[in-house]
Amino acid sequence: MKTIKGPALFLAQFAGDAAPFNSWTSITRWAADCGYAGVQVPTWDARLFDLDRAAESKDWCDQFKGEAAEAGLEVTELASHLHGQLVAAHPAYDTMLDGFADPSVRGNPKARQEWAVDRVMKGLTASRNLGLKAMATFSGALAWPYLYPWPQRPAGLVETAFDELAARWRPILDHAEDCGIDLCYEIHPGEDLHDGVTFEMFLERVGGHARCNMLYDPSHYVLQALDYLDNIDIYGSRIRMFHVKDAELNPTGRQGVYGGFQSWVNRAGRFRSLGDGQVDFGAIFSKLTALDFDGWAVVEWECALKHPEDGAREGAEFVRNHIIRVTPNAFDDFAGAGTDEAANRAMLGLDR
Repeated sequence: MKTIKGPALFLAQFAGDAAPFNSWTSITRWAADCGYAGVQVPTWDARLFDLDRAAESKDWCDQFKGEAAEAGLEVTELASHLHGQLVAAHPAYDTMLDGFADPSVRGNPKARQEWAVDRVMKGLTASRNLGLKAMATFSGALAWPYLYPWPQRPAGLVETAFDELAARWRPILDHAEDCGIDLCYEIHPGEDLHDGVTFEMFLERVGGHARCNMLYDPSHYVLQALDYLDNIDIYGSRIRMFHVKDAELNPTGRQGVYGGFQSWVNRAGRFRSLGDGQVDFGAIFSKLTALDFDGWAVVEWECALKHPEDGAREGAEFVRNHIIRVTPNAFDDFAGAGTDEAANRAMLGLDR
């Protein structure tokens, strides 16, 4: 067995225009001061990361990693969620999603999609230059507006959407193979890949591609009333990244999973800081350890109530306390009889 690495912190929710969150040098020192050993880096935030230079220059990547190392941190993975979202975008979301894109392609869905594919591709190349093993992303969504089957969906609508989704991602997955990087889709509401069934539908259409894998985040399963522990048993071989994020679902007579269009504070399902929600992280860390998951436990802070800096500091200690340092030997080795094959045969009565 292998010991899960960590704690690490996803920086997307912390990057900002004020120090120490506005530069790579200062945010890495802040994260280290919070108790983290690694950081996961959003590829879209130019305050922290230059995606073009990272894709072009291994020397630049070495310098980038070196600055993190000076703070006592490793770069765990890159995350390309906002770029991945734009690989497949339903027109209903065009106005909102334009904010994820470069100004030069806003208002032009075709150009925006091509730009997004280029950014995800560059993220994979940059991951290779950084010596990483995996990159996080979103699948984007063509079928999401039709999630609930009313009005009745016409036959073939979902199948056509997933055929197109797979066609858009297949060249990216092939580039991931060329780079030696696992592409890990965060299974997430708002994406066409939002649960196990939809992941399977996609995986089948990309031919079981070896680089098509999962980012496991139990909070998104809690909010769907999905069994997040059984999910590990089913998809363990495809889980290559792990976001440690808590959540709670408290349905009432007024609202449930859909949340009644309420703000995060007032929803039945909401994200919480680690330890404040309903996720059984002891069971999750046990299952992932037993499955030889050797990636990073990455805190993704999203909480409707707690201040982010408090959530970050508490999260580092929470993960550290949940990581299982694996045993080098079996607990009952003290009672071993030191037998060999001949003794085994004798015990079975095979040589009489």
